[in-house]
Amino acid sequence: MIKVLVVEDDPMVAYLNQRYVDSIAGFSVVKNIGDGEEALRVLRTEDIDLVILDIYMPKVDGLKLLEEIRNRFIHVDVILVTAAKELEVIDKALKLGAVDYLIKPFKFERLKDALEKYRGRYKFFNEEGSASQEDIDKLTKGRLADLKSRKSLPKGLHEKTLERIRIKLKENEDVFLNADEVAEKTGVSRVTARRYLEYLDSIGAIECEVEYGSVGRPSYVYRLIKE
Repeated sequence: MIKVLVVEDDPMVAYLNQRYVDSIAGFSVVKNIGDGEEALRVLRTEDIDLVILDIYMPKVDGLKLLEEIRNRFIHVDVILVTAAKELEVIDKALKLGAVDYLIKPFKFERLKDALEKYRGRYKFFNEEGSASQEDIDKLTKGRLADLKSRKSLPKGLHEKTLERIRIKLKENEDVFLNADEVAEKTGVSRVTARRYLEYLDSIGAIECEVEYGSVGRPSYVYRLIKE
């Protein structure tokens, strides 16, 4: 689970940001804080992976907080969500290592896209091993959904079958598919389809949602993350 700190001084915006983040699989908002000073205290004492950060705040603004994070070598990633759209502000934020920058007002789909790309980045860097030049090229071009695991495939999984499933997901990238549908389209068993889908989800290549039917247990549906 990716642990998130929301730093936003507007209570309504902070509430909405938290709801948005918590609705995305793999993310959990640990705290919601309204000023930079308190955020810095939390970052020094708690294990946080990602900060959703506003710029215009009392006491310590977002850019100053980002500077302090870097100066103190606090290992955390930052996505700016702010009304600030001056080029010099955006330039400074990116030079300080912000992984994305959203200008208010934004659509939920834009934040969802930012978080899904970050999830791929997070999983990529939390594996052991080394990267290929192809991996780095995809990383620097923002094509995180296409990053493959740097480890060899888990036992029992095969590259050709994986590629067949990826192709079918690509052909149906605008809709969510469950394991039965993927199995039917690829000619593999439901159990096999589910194993490959779970693997693709684990490396951040697809998104997974829970679908609740009128009866029975909920089912999982999957969709390829668009570039």
